[in-house]
Amino acid sequence: MGRTFAALSGLACAFAVLATPASAFTAVDPLTRQPLYSVDDSLKAQAVAPQRQVVSFDGRYAPGTIVVSTSERRLYYVLGNGQAIQYGVGVGRPGFTWAGTHSVTMKREWPDWRPPAEMLKRRPDLPRYMKGGPDNPLGARALYIGSTIYRIHGSNEPETIGEAVSSGCIRMTNEDVVDLYNRAKVGARVVVQR
Repeated sequence: MGRTFAALSGLACAFAVLATPASAFTAVDPLTRQPLYSVDDSLKAQAVAPQRQVVSFDGRYAPGTIVVSTSERRLYYVLGNGQAIQYGVGVGRPGFTWAGTHSVTMKREWPDWRPPAEMLKRRPDLPRYMKGGPDNPLGARALYIGSTIYRIHGSNEPETIGEAVSSGCIRMTNEDVVDLYNRAKVGARVVVQR
C-alpha cells in the first residue's frame, strides 16, 4: 500500500506541475528579487536577463558615467537629472572580483578574443585567438576598461547574466551591450564597486 500511495502521489505531483500556469515558474534573483528566467508553455527554461530600464539614481556621477555594482549585478549608465539606465550583468566569480575607477579606452564591434596570459595559465586548453562573431565569448561589442585586462562585453552565454561566473569582466546580453556601446563614449568614466 505504501508504494502504491507513493506512486500515486508522484503522479499527482507531475500532474500539478503540468497543470500549473507557466507564469508560476519564474526564478528570482536572491539579491535583487528580479526575475531570472521563466518557463514557457512547453516547460522549457529560457534565460531572461533583468530588464533594461530607466531608474532613479544618485546624482553624484556626471552624465555618461558607467557605474557597475558587482554585488547587485547591475550596470548603470548615468543619464543625469537623478536617472540612469539599469542593465543586468554577469560579474567575476569569487576570487575574480575587483573594484576601481578607470575609463573606456577603446570600443570594438564583434571583437576578436585573445585570452590574457593569466587566463591561459589557468586554462591552457583555451584557444590563443578567436575571431569575432556569434560564438566568440566577447559577444557583439566590447568596451575596454583602462589599462586593465577587463572589458564590458557581450556574451555567447546569455544565461550567465545575473551570475558571478566570469574571470573579472562585466558580461551583458548582446542586445544590452549594443545599446550601451551606442551611448558610451571613449573616455567615459567607469566606476566598479563591490
